[in-house]
Amino acid sequence: MISATAAASPATRAPLEGPRGPKPRTRFSRRNIFIYGTLGLVALYYALPLYVMIVTSLKGMPEIRLGNVFAPPVEITFEPWVKAWSTACTGLNCDGLSRGFWNSVRILIPSVVLSIAIASVNGYALANWRFRGADLFFTILIVGAFIPYQVMIYPIVIILREMGLYGSLTGLVLVHSVFGMPILTLLFRNYFTSIPEELFKAARVDGAGFWGIYFRIMLPMSLPIFVVAMILQVTGIWNDFLFGVIYTKPDLYPMTVQLNNIVNSVQGVKEYNVNMAATLLTGLVPLAIYFVSGKLFVRGIAAGAVKG
Repeated sequence: MISATAAASPATRAPLEGPRGPKPRTRFSRRNIFIYGTLGLVALYYALPLYVMIVTSLKGMPEIRLGNVFAPPVEITFEPWVKAWSTACTGLNCDGLSRGFWNSVRILIPSVVLSIAIASVNGYALANWRFRGADLFFTILIVGAFIPYQVMIYPIVIILREMGLYGSLTGLVLVHSVFGMPILTLLFRNYFTSIPEELFKAARVDGAGFWGIYFRIMLPMSLPIFVVAMILQVTGIWNDFLFGVIYTKPDLYPMTVQLNNIVNSVQGVKEYNVNMAATLLTGLVPLAIYFVSGKLFVRGIAAGAVKG
């Protein structure tokens, strides 16, 4: 009996022996070739204009006049960057983008802080504190997020004029804060809804109030969604042209308005290297913020989309 069992056991174990784990995939399968080929083409589509901008900004005008826009610079020069920053004419002033850069910073920081602070409290209240009229308030915010802001330009001009803020940076900060409120409130509400409700109830049992729960529990757990809100606001506010040219005056124009004045200038010779350098300087701030906090951006978007 024992010998028969011993003789039979290797046969029964034979099918279980051998390599384990998932079946190795072919590296150059049709699926992988299609996926990576498509991604490569899309990346090339977006990277090629950036490459042309960079190499053009590093060339002198004699080399640019040769006409080969894709060729790397024979002799690298940073003079176009210096001129774009400090001496290029942006209308009546010839102090480059430096003045517009600091105007944009003065617009950006208070607008981002104010809009995110108010929207985070709004989202927290809508997610965890049910008050009378909460559904109506949320509906108004959602509708406001999809109203084209172009139809609100003239009424806002009248409102800012009556408040004495038209043509000032304070008025523009207020405009950016208000227009960023609906979509940011929606993001924060969805994120706070995804946080386990047991944490909120436990804090209520321990006697924590509205602000105690917000500062001690919600804020420490909400870094990803704050990064998402920051990137969205920084990108939208820094790249804005229409509000900047309408609600401010020439001395307070943001960087994008000055960039438009440099690129579309009809006086003198078209300096394409200076134009490209000015364009790259204008886009450095949102690009730097995204590259620094890109992983948190993806985490925040994914977390805010789980539950709504």
